[in-house]
Amino acid sequence: MAQNAPPRQFELKADSPKFWELVDSGAKMEKVAGGFGFTEGPVWDKRGKFVYVSDEEQNKISRVFPDGRVETFLEVVDPDGAAFDSRGRLIVCESRPRKIIAVNPADAKYTVLATTFEGKKLNSPNDVVLGPDGALYFTDPNLDLPKGETQELPYQGVFRMTADGALKLLTKELEEPNGLAFSPDGKRLYVDDTRTREIHVYDFAKGELRNGRLFAKADQSGPRGGPDGMKVDHKGNLFVTVPLGVSVWDPEGHHLGTIVMPEGPANLAWGGPKLSTLYITARKSVYRIETKTH
Repeated sequence: MAQNAPPRQFELKADSPKFWELVDSGAKMEKVAGGFGFTEGPVWDKRGKFVYVSDEEQNKISRVFPDGRVETFLEVVDPDGAAFDSRGRLIVCESRPRKIIAVNPADAKYTVLATTFEGKKLNSPNDVVLGPDGALYFTDPNLDLPKGETQELPYQGVFRMTADGALKLLTKELEEPNGLAFSPDGKRLYVDDTRTREIHVYDFAKGELRNGRLFAKADQSGPRGGPDGMKVDHKGNLFVTVPLGVSVWDPEGHHLGTIVMPEGPANLAWGGPKLSTLYITARKSVYRIETKTH
């Protein structure tokens, strides 16, 4: 956003009447907490009823409660996207350290799962999701590659990772893979490309990706930048953070509308008792909005 630009206001912009089936026209955006450096990687913990939030600038992961209370959970360098694995561990992408860690929620102790592939350092792991087969899937762009360090892999890939940290390259065709999410039936994997501002979709079966194709072109209006975090609701609609806010597409690739944010968002997660509350990490703050889906 330009330095002298007026502050952006929350707004719901519908491109299709179907948008109102997902978000009530009277829905309000709430700021849950602020004072962060740069927020990322929200993950709802249904047991503790809070959301984990990564802070890339302050180098920590916090627990943010619905009443606005914030507790530091773990201090790590440049935490980014995160997700629970099938064992209940919090899997975190540490971008600048170029590794992925598994954290025990009970005591915040962690182990390193992956730092290299075929003897070469990962670029800067960005986002991770649990697959329908119990494996983890993550993107490895060079977005946060530390200055002065060499990019050892000659591509920016999407990987599959088993519980013991074994990696398999699934695709290297994207220029800057970032957010990713599976369809509710587990038969599709969506991956967005920040550099080209595109969302791609792949057929998924038995840990393999096939038939990669363009799903949608992210809205290029408003502030510059491409798509980032991504989540899917139970009906297969995609909720994707873009510089303007959260854009929504149906499973056929039709753009339904945008939740315009007061701050440019980076990532999002479903939370709350019915998993109908959308928690959104946006720059120095965490927001939420109640939806009609989950």
